[in-house]
Amino acid sequence: MPEHRARKHHQDRVAEMMRLEIITMIEGELHDKRIHPCYVSEVALNPGGKSARVYVAVDSAVPDIEKAEKETVEGLEAAKGYIRYELKERMAVRNVPDLSFLADRSGRFQARIVELMDRARKRQKTPPEQPAPTEAEAPAKPEAAAE
Repeated sequence: MPEHRARKHHQDRVAEMMRLEIITMIEGELHDKRIHPCYVSEVALNPGGKSARVYVAVDSAVPDIEKAEKETVEGLEAAKGYIRYELKERMAVRNVPDLSFLADRSGRFQARIVELMDRARKRQKTPPEQPAPTEAEAPAKPEAAAE
């Protein structure tokens, strides 16, 4: 099959526009208490454009991040109809894809991997070498009687 670069480019542009519009809605228009401070990390459109996955990353300053992720996704799922309507109005398109909101945990996984790699590097390092003893501390060497 031939490569459809134009179609892919169009889908990427639409996904980026949707991401920016959803970020704007989350920051200013959605006032659900379940939605914690978050940002949209990615919008992945399916090839046909009928559905999209919206990945939402919750701010790491929240005390119980797993609970906050769950509540945020629930709040966004509840506001899905409003978000789709606003996307249709703002983007001036005929059809808006069906949205599904998912928690984006890649940042936390990446931080955990970096932490584990740092630990492994520290374990592999040998302890610092002892400095060579000075002449006063060194045991006396027997003189070679090679004469």
